[in-house]
Amino acid sequence: MSEPIRPNRSAGLLLHPTSLPGPFGIGDLGPACYQFLDSLAEARQKWWQVLPLGPTGYGDSPYQSFSAFAGNPLLVSPEMLIRDGLLSAADIPGASFPEDRVDFGAVIPYKRRLLELAWKNYQAGTGASLRDEFERFQKHTAFWLDEYALFMAVKHSQGGKYWVEWPEKLRRRDAVALRRAREELNDEIAAGRFAQFLFFRQWQ
Repeated sequence: MSEPIRPNRSAGLLLHPTSLPGPFGIGDLGPACYQFLDSLAEARQKWWQVLPLGPTGYGDSPYQSFSAFAGNPLLVSPEMLIRDGLLSAADIPGASFPEDRVDFGAVIPYKRRLLELAWKNYQAGTGASLRDEFERFQKHTAFWLDEYALFMAVKHSQGGKYWVEWPEKLRRRDAVALRRAREELNDEIAAGRFAQFLFFRQWQ
């Protein structure tokens, strides 16, 4: 008689990182994320289904993303930015966020300000140990990162408007208009690349 089939079964949980607890209004890739992974391991779970992690647009749905490659900068952990020397504890303002839900209207400007400050600090010389790693990241991801950062910078400069409402030359990717946009928005484009670097550095 042949041996009975014993399927190799495994189990896990579905949880988007935004649902993790934390003091910054939204779950992120910081200490709570590692604690969650430890709890999964202790419970002998093998899988964590995270749902899409891309940057979200109107409605803040993970299924409506601006990119198939980019990560959501709202998931960057301020605590990990302190660890990397890009922020100090004094740089992070206290804020009162709901404990039972994510208030994106409050979280987005809060996190954006921290990312902008981390970028300014980096430009001023902090986080020097990250420079080679950042350069390698930009080269490795250039096939999508440059165009994504340009798109998001232009979108922000247009007040967040849907791209079909942009000036015609930008909509049609006129070479002169795009070159002018890259020149005028150079710092914001670089900051966008840096935010992606921070996301993927924390996620890996």
